[in-house]
Amino acid sequence: MALNPTTKPEADKAVIKLDIINRVADRTGVPKMKAEQAVDALFHSMKEALTRGERIELRGFGVFVVKPRKRGVGRNPRTGEEVAIPSGKTIRFKPGKELQGHDEGGASGDEGAPAAAD
Repeated sequence: MALNPTTKPEADKAVIKLDIINRVADRTGVPKMKAEQAVDALFHSMKEALTRGERIELRGFGVFVVKPRKRGVGRNPRTGEEVAIPSGKTIRFKPGKELQGHDEGGASGDEGAPAAAD
């Protein structure tokens, strides 16, 4: 099967905001306009909380935290000149256990599954 050079492989495919809105509308049965308002409100609330430096914990999904970034010295790759990198803040995401379980291909919640026989 030949790949079309204009299409990306599945692993490189990104989910955009419109995809999330469509999925919310499909799963809940609400109109797309209402789903868009809900998604926008969620993202707006998250942005405000992170701007205030608050931690966002979403059980079963993960945690967003704002961490300080140290000052540093970088180099301009063209000239080799040293460039001061100011201190600042960065947002880090730590996935929850349920989300990490999907990376391994196993289903989360296997506690009730029978043990393998020896």
